[in-house]
Amino acid sequence: MSLNQEVDLLRKIPLFAKIEPSKLKLLAFASERISFAAGEELFHQGDTGDSAYIIVDGAAEIVIDTPAGPVRVAEVSKNDFVGEIAILCDVPRTATVKAVSGLTTLKITKDLFFRMLTDFPEMAVEIMRVLALRLDHANTRLREALGAR
Repeated sequence: MSLNQEVDLLRKIPLFAKIEPSKLKLLAFASERISFAAGEELFHQGDTGDSAYIIVDGAAEIVIDTPAGPVRVAEVSKNDFVGEIAILCDVPRTATVKAVSGLTTLKITKDLFFRMLTDFPEMAVEIMRVLALRLDHANTRLREALGAR
């Protein structure tokens, strides 16, 4: 995939939609394209968070280890963003993310991610929106699980 194609891909992600193309080119150039086979982990719950990933193609599942065993809490696919919680909060990974199918990602380091947030406050607002939606979804699932008892 060419640099221009990666910029076009990034532009379609709500998180980056308002960022000027020259800055997206820098992000695309500075990020690392990584492919994962089905079943391969991007990262494991408890790992140190050193980067976030944009899903370019394919799908991955988000799994949380519990005393009763692993629980699949979500699936992410093209244009989704994962791994940002650990780098934003400077905490260990809160979940395991594993490729469901062949998966292509752009890996964004912690330093680059924070540089982008500093340069583009609108990106920070979009991240807050995404995280709030995820929290709402998690709360809904928790209410449903507790109501099912």
